Amino acid sequence: QPELVESGGGLVQPGGSLRLSCAARGFPLDNYAIGWVRQAPGKEREGVSYIDNRDGSTYYAASVKGRFTISRDNAKNTVYLQMNSLNREDTAVYYCAADRTATMFLDPSILPDDYDHWGQGTQVTVSS
Repeated sequence: QPELVESGGGLVQPGGSLRLSCAARGFPLDNYAIGWVRQAPGKEREGVSYIDNRDGSTYYAASVKGRFTISRDNAKNTVYLQMNSLNREDTAVYYCAADRTATMFLDPSILPDDYDHWGQGTQVTVSS
């Protein structure tokens, strides 16, 4: 059964860092655009970042640009999200997703089931 497995979430103080990992099992990541979508309580889903498999280009939401970095290791079939200078507004469940259409990540109305693959999510809490 193909799946995405996230890890790396947790509790961190404001200004701290975390690195999220997303491992693909049962299918090759390099056939897909891979990204991260977050969902905070009472807020709309937000496409945080994605990396396009076609040309390696990356996208970052304005809210995280300059603080987050996405990368992929095709040999390990894994994507990473390095998150620095975290603040309380970054608190959310972070989901890894894969789709053959990179622009999926730009539309907050896209439902999890619409993605080719969607992970189980990892909680990130930024609090002192």
